[in-house]
Amino acid sequence: MDKLTYKPVSHNHKEFLREANKDEEFRKEYEALAPTYALVRELLLARQQSGLTQESIAKKIGTTKSAVSRLESGGKHIPSITTLRKYAEAVGCELEIKLVPKKTG
Repeated sequence: MDKLTYKPVSHNHKEFLREANKDEEFRKEYEALAPTYALVRELLLARQQSGLTQESIAKKIGTTKSAVSRLESGGKHIPSITTLRKYAEAVGCELEIKLVPKKTG
């Protein structure tokens, strides 16, 4: 058997997005995910600033580490306001939800 060697593939994410956004359908789908990604960024930043692990948050809110991981991944699971409130409390934050008028262009 030939000796396998690791050959990383270079990837410039900003360049990828710049090119991909030229496709109208891609751009619309990507923009539709913006609120989910914004929530994930907020959760991860709050946890980082709190210095807590997923496991310690899970213990504080009475769930499992895997449930916190799913919450922070922004997958298909849509968390309840109660869950978000518990998470916020665990990381020393308050949950603030607001509706922002759409930008007209």
